[in-house]
Amino acid sequence: MTTSQQADALASLEDRIQQAVERVGRLRQEKDAALAQAAEAQAENGRLTDELAALESERKQVRTRIEKLLEQIEQLSNA
Repeated sequence: MTTSQQADALASLEDRIQQAVERVGRLRQEKDAALAQAAEAQAENGRLTDELAALESERKQVRTRIEKLLEQIEQLSNA
């Protein structure tokens, strides 16, 4: 192998290593972004779960109040 060929092989190796370093850096950034997005989604899921529970509770209370009102109306009709 001549000196020129060795230099070309070394330059090629340097290029491939540089590309690998850049790829790893890019993948790490993508991983961090994905983890942040997952954390946001989990927080949103928790918020929506709490909101759903509150709405279900409110719905139950409204249903109970309406049932009581209907009972009172029925009592007026029977009297």
